Amino acid sequence: MKKVVKIIAYAAIAIVVLIIAGASYVTLALPNVGDAENIKVDITPQRVAHGKYLVNNVVACLDCHSPHNDARFGSPSDTTMWGAGGGKFTASDGFPGDVTVPNITPYKLKDWTDGELFRAITTGERKDGSAIFPLMPWPYYSKMDREDIYDIIAYIRTLKPIKADYPKSTLDFPLNIIVHTMPQKATLGKRPDPKDSVAYGAYLVQSAACQECHSQDDKGVYLPGLQFAGGKEFLVNGHKLHSANISPDMTTGIGSWSKAAFLARFRAFKDRSKAAPVGKNDFQTIMPWYNYAQMSDSDLASIYAYLRTVKPVKNPVVKFTL
Repeated sequence: MKKVVKIIAYAAIAIVVLIIAGASYVTLALPNVGDAENIKVDITPQRVAHGKYLVNNVVACLDCHSPHNDARFGSPSDTTMWGAGGGKFTASDGFPGDVTVPNITPYKLKDWTDGELFRAITTGERKDGSAIFPLMPWPYYSKMDREDIYDIIAYIRTLKPIKADYPKSTLDFPLNIIVHTMPQKATLGKRPDPKDSVAYGAYLVQSAACQECHSQDDKGVYLPGLQFAGGKEFLVNGHKLHSANISPDMTTGIGSWSKAAFLARFRAFKDRSKAAPVGKNDFQTIMPWYNYAQMSDSDLASIYAYLRTVKPVKNPVVKFTL
């Protein structure tokens, strides 16, 4: 009997050692997507202008990395504090940790090289080698055109430096270990010719990470057959918000919408200063309407054209429940 107990004890110790060794490897050796590239982005007027358009209206970086007025519909961002960060994701939002959105103005990024910014945006690995949880949708940015990422970097370099520092973010166990395995090498794509409206619309939808919010998932893996069908749950003011079905289903999606109606839906949010006040129990949304509303008609039309080609999914969604 003593021999059996010893064997069990040794086996238990071996398992613990293996677990510790594995966890140590993951946290110390990963992520490892390679060294930051030795690149220097030219900050030309053309790059800055296009980067501004992408950052503010397509990939919506500054919507997330800026303070918001949550007392107004759509929580419009404070344009005087663009890039200063400060937003929080906590257990009260259903988030497995305590994350403060970082400051991405030159106050914080002045010591980052362009290569380090490029790596962070496209692979999820920071300057210090730590992993960025894909709350920042870098898996989508990793498929963008290299030149578009360069334009984004050029524009970010021109933001007003804002002095704002926040405590280090934390993730709950075991996510705090798993996150080290998430960064991946980029698989960059090419921006299609805008004349090919469907292909270009697909590129814009990918870059804007529309599928991320408008699809249900299980631990980051999309539920089969429900892409763009909405229903993903978010907590807003303690209430449940579900994303809309944007597949071309005729009854539960946007299949009955004309192109004009689609564009008009966005144009209704052209002026963030007119955002309506909302109470704690009123319908609220996390859709960055005021950013997307500034997209050009042709880009919105391309997005519409692409969404008409995705699989229609009948999936009725109750958008907001108290």
